[in-house]
Amino acid sequence: MTHNAITAAAWGFVCCFVLCMLLVVTKRWHGALTMDFTDGIQKFHTAPTPRVGGIPIVLGLVVAWSVTQQDLKDLLLPILLAGMPAFLFGVAEDLTKRVGVMQRLLATMASGLLAWWITDYSLTRVDIWGVDWLLSFTLVSVIFTAFAVGGVANAINIIDGFNGLASTMATLAFVGYALIAWQVGDYILANASFVLAACVWGFFWVNWPFGKIFLGDGGSYFIGFALAWVAVMLLARNQSVSAFAALVVCVHPVTEVLFSIYRRKVRKDHPGMPDRLHFHSLVKRRYVARWFGGYSNVTRNSITGVLVGLLTIIAIILACLTYSSTALSALAFLGLGLGYVSFYARMVRHHWCSPLEFLLIKPNTQTRVVV
Repeated sequence: MTHNAITAAAWGFVCCFVLCMLLVVTKRWHGALTMDFTDGIQKFHTAPTPRVGGIPIVLGLVVAWSVTQQDLKDLLLPILLAGMPAFLFGVAEDLTKRVGVMQRLLATMASGLLAWWITDYSLTRVDIWGVDWLLSFTLVSVIFTAFAVGGVANAINIIDGFNGLASTMATLAFVGYALIAWQVGDYILANASFVLAACVWGFFWVNWPFGKIFLGDGGSYFIGFALAWVAVMLLARNQSVSAFAALVVCVHPVTEVLFSIYRRKVRKDHPGMPDRLHFHSLVKRRYVARWFGGYSNVTRNSITGVLVGLLTIIAIILACLTYSSTALSALAFLGLGLGYVSFYARMVRHHWCSPLEFLLIKPNTQTRVVV
């Protein structure tokens, strides 16, 4: 990182941390609007908590942008501007609890379209024969990019279940993209990714370990959009980077959302219906509750969040080693995806089995056994 980028990252970290602390100490003034209460099947916290952590992250990024050099500003500004639909619709849900899932999904896709309009970047390849030919058509490429951006943004929202989980994963993923960009000589993108990581890291230290503030939908959607757009820029600016390597970095949220759709389909549940069968939920109930049963629920939540979030380190190492080879990075993505399914099966069935066997068993025997 250049000295200027380090300065911008430091400003982003400090501003985000301080603003998060201010929201925590002033929650009695704004709590009627900003609190996340404890009712709901996916709620694991035990006290009402501000869920507007995305606001300090965005403001911290604005401050970091304002103090950095022009070439870095040119990469960060489109992320700030284009991320507004995803961020604002998410914050609206945080404050009103009345913005539907489809509206938020469309907002994240609109952010992808706006980012393309501002930068002219889009996904023109995924390193799959035939699909790349389709993506050579601008309309197809832009629509596909919008879907991909919306998918990643919603995936981050889905894994945002425990203290430190989404912020650990996202911080590490930004670092992973920065390392790949640095390896291929795209130092400006590497610096931009590090600045984004620093802003999220500032939030982490107020969210973890005591859960004093949550990302909320505004935070998770903005971070998800930013991650997706950094990946788009990495591929658009560097033809030597495999599209599968970019996917490997975010393998956990991507696999989680795909498997959640599959799981709800075979269980004949609505795809948008919340449940407690996510990977991180099972890790807490199967292992953390057993190993750390004497600790408080908040402590167990925080341990689970960091344990699952740190799994991203494995993905980053594999992505950094295989980014120049489509075959190897695709193999890494497949291996990590199958590993996810195998471990999920182990938590559900209490013994190891083939991931293909688990995916093909009868719906009513797959996850009904979870207690």
